Amino acid sequence: QVQLVESGGGSVQAGGSLRLSCAASGDIASSLYMGWFRQAPGQEREGVAAIYRHGSTSYADSVKGRFTISQDNAKNTWYLEMNNLKPGDTAMYYCAAPQRLRITINPLSPSEYTYWGQGTQVTVSS
Repeated sequence: QVQLVESGGGSVQAGGSLRLSCAASGDIASSLYMGWFRQAPGQEREGVAAIYRHGSTSYADSVKGRFTISQDNAKNTWYLEMNNLKPGDTAMYYCAAPQRLRITINPLSPSEYTYWGQGTQVTVSS
């Protein structure tokens, strides 16, 4: 079992920045990758960024160059640095972890994840 708790959401104006954190506990050492997702009202959940334990990353095209995912393995914490935010980034943001030792070539797909946090709201005004 893995427990995930997000924090750091809030309301900002377009062009602003936020840093989301995801604190993990439980059998997190067995998760080979972690992801950040978002879901706006009436829309499907979409992958934003993912990071493998060895450090390689993946990003949705819509956030490349603006968002950065990182990890602190010693603290079991993952981060999503979001810069130059746009109103289209408004959504509930979730971190997620996969089933123990699961491997994937598509880390931005929600179906590759088993454990989810409760989410943190990000609202960007124009």
